[in-house]
Amino acid sequence: MGLFDRLKDGLQKTRKGITEKIEQVLVSLGKIDNDLFDELEEILITSDMGLKTTEIIIERLKAKVKENKVTNPKDVKRLLKEELLQILSDNDSEKTAIFGSPLVIVVVGVNGVGKTTSIGKIAYLLKSNGKKVLLAAGDTFRAAAIDQLEIWANRVGVDIIKHAEGSDPAAVIYDALQAAKARKADVLICDTAGRLHTKKNLMEELRKIFRVIEREMPDAKKETLLVLDATTGQNAISQARTFCEVADVTGIVLTKLDGTAKGGIVIAIKSELNIPVKLIGVGEKLDDLQFFNPREFVDALFD
Repeated sequence: MGLFDRLKDGLQKTRKGITEKIEQVLVSLGKIDNDLFDELEEILITSDMGLKTTEIIIERLKAKVKENKVTNPKDVKRLLKEELLQILSDNDSEKTAIFGSPLVIVVVGVNGVGKTTSIGKIAYLLKSNGKKVLLAAGDTFRAAAIDQLEIWANRVGVDIIKHAEGSDPAAVIYDALQAAKARKADVLICDTAGRLHTKKNLMEELRKIFRVIEREMPDAKKETLLVLDATTGQNAISQARTFCEVADVTGIVLTKLDGTAKGGIVIAIKSELNIPVKLIGVGEKLDDLQFFNPREFVDALFD
């Protein structure tokens, strides 16, 4: 399977939850009226696009239908596809790409969303693109987190810098930065603890980490990627809002998109938070984490 086919395959549940229902409505109603827009609104809301985002989409859709004098319900699907693409697309490629060398990626997210797995897969993806990658086990509050990251480092074939459980996370990151410079690594990926219930401590810890990175590698490109689990729906938006309070999140890694019929969360995240989704997980395999391409995502949903 090529990348696009894997994406299409991974979005099967969402396609059934959104596109197939839309097609049924367009066929069964057969005309463009308020009932049609009400049905579309319900489908989008139940696919986790959220009330606010859905209302914006429906209003714009009504305006386009009127403006283009559309009378065939089948054309509504095309206009909806264009609308979703417009929301997801970001003209600033600097915001949507992950590139640069040296590059420091700080990965944040609550425990259980697939953060460690995502770091392993990001390392694999970047290594496959010819980058020399180093990992930093900055989640020192869970022994399992350090062990899991080491397993991923061995699996992918990259080096890892770690300290004992309970060590100062910023000290781990400091050592990792020195190692990255000494070994001429292109990318350093830093794991962090995901303890949202102690937000104040988390904020202080992250600030300390960011200060160390800025001091030790001021010229490096920096990314803060937030890992969210697509299957948690609107709860993912709440998590994103909280993490945006404690860190300058530059992009989203959305995991487990293949496990939900509610992939509309991708659109909600971009619309409500204006944070680009940079990577998506559409399967369990090592290479099932992909760089997010808005057009391919919408095409995979609708075609």
